[in-house]
Amino acid sequence: MSTAISPTAYNYKVVRQFAIMTVVWGILGMGLGVFIASQLVWPQLNFDLPWTTFGRLRPLHTNLVIFAFGGCALFATSYYVVQRTCQTRLISDGLAAFTFWGWQAVIVGAIVTLPLGYTTTKEYAELEWPIAILLAIVWVTYAVVFFGTIVKRKTKHIYVGNWFYGAFILVTAMLHIVNHASLPVNLFKSYSAYSGATDAMIQWWYGHNAVGFFLTTGFLGMMYYFVPKQAERPIYSYRLSIVHFWALITLYIWAGPHHLHYTALPDWAQSLGMAMSIILLAPSWGGMINGMMTLSGAWHKLRTDPILRFLVVSLAFYGMSTFEGPMMAIKTVNSLSHYTDWTIGHVHAGALGWVAMISIGALYHMIPKLFGRAQMHSVGLINTHFWLATIGTVLYIASMWVNGITQGLMWRAINDDGTLTYSFVEALQASHPGYIVRALGGAFFAAGMLFMAYNVWRTVRASDPAQAEAAAKIAVVGAH
Repeated sequence: MSTAISPTAYNYKVVRQFAIMTVVWGILGMGLGVFIASQLVWPQLNFDLPWTTFGRLRPLHTNLVIFAFGGCALFATSYYVVQRTCQTRLISDGLAAFTFWGWQAVIVGAIVTLPLGYTTTKEYAELEWPIAILLAIVWVTYAVVFFGTIVKRKTKHIYVGNWFYGAFILVTAMLHIVNHASLPVNLFKSYSAYSGATDAMIQWWYGHNAVGFFLTTGFLGMMYYFVPKQAERPIYSYRLSIVHFWALITLYIWAGPHHLHYTALPDWAQSLGMAMSIILLAPSWGGMINGMMTLSGAWHKLRTDPILRFLVVSLAFYGMSTFEGPMMAIKTVNSLSHYTDWTIGHVHAGALGWVAMISIGALYHMIPKLFGRAQMHSVGLINTHFWLATIGTVLYIASMWVNGITQGLMWRAINDDGTLTYSFVEALQASHPGYIVRALGGAFFAAGMLFMAYNVWRTVRASDPAQAEAAAKIAVVGAH
């Protein structure tokens, strides 16, 4: 049975806007990452100016890559996927447009305030209260658009990718609103409504689930649509995808305390966070295996399809990161790894290897369809981008693993009389070669984004958006 789409099929305009801005913010965020990585190699690059120091620019880097690059990718793909799987237009073009311009305003707010030193000091939640309120308003509007579209769907079934997107939207709203509860002092300064260990617990409940829901659950929604689409195979096990969903969202929310081992947090809370983190390996690997097994009978496509390669390698990095995370949550491992560069390597195995690669693959799949083209301008450039991204990610995480383990071992080494064997400066000197390799790996990855930008620009320049809209209008799709 098939269902004809109505003449006003899909709102591709807002998807196009978010897709293009994903590339723009990716270049800026990753370029800034390379710059601050270089500051750790050559400290003179701080320029002795307050607003160009590592401490001011590093939170701007995280906000640009997580919320600007990652956020725009999630908006673009969720709006694209929810329309196509529900076979209906977004519930409101006006509200969708507001989410686009509102989100860009939040990002511009971050670019202005963070280098000036206006910050809550809370990891991934640095934006001061006026910008945080705007973010909350935009996010609630996003929820209205997304769930409103699902309510008016033409299909009986809600595709599993939308379950993941929906959970990511709801939980992110909850995390942001609860963690940002604060007492404003003036327009640019506020104090957290919580104090002491409670503040730390709520912050890392937020901080880890910014990773767990914003950077994992949302991108799994992306994976469950774009991997089967690009492989031209149905998802390996729909039943496993449902088990994956419920297990993931049940367990992830409890894992935050593993950021607070050996602190003032009650020991039972630390142990609970550790236990939940270890159990979390099961649903994470269930999802990774489900994605990988979707390629059964299609592995040969990897030889000729660099877009599929991006998607599959992202799953490999997802599997690796979600093994490494639970392992680092074990208290004895954490006693070595925490506060070292190993944590930075783990974060970027997920950020570059999983989040960025799945986003890039999804964009390469979507952009020709959004702009009325058969394919991207150059498959060769996608290939070049793939190898730059892969090599860059491996250089980055390997250098940080070596640095992290080196630092952990040097910091805990003691002499017979109980004094420290090494000074902090000696550990820093031992880390210097790793910082050079890390900056090089980041530069490789950022260079790949420049190739992507050129490829996208050439594709868009030769585009016919009207043709894309017409294709959507006359599309006849099989009922899901």
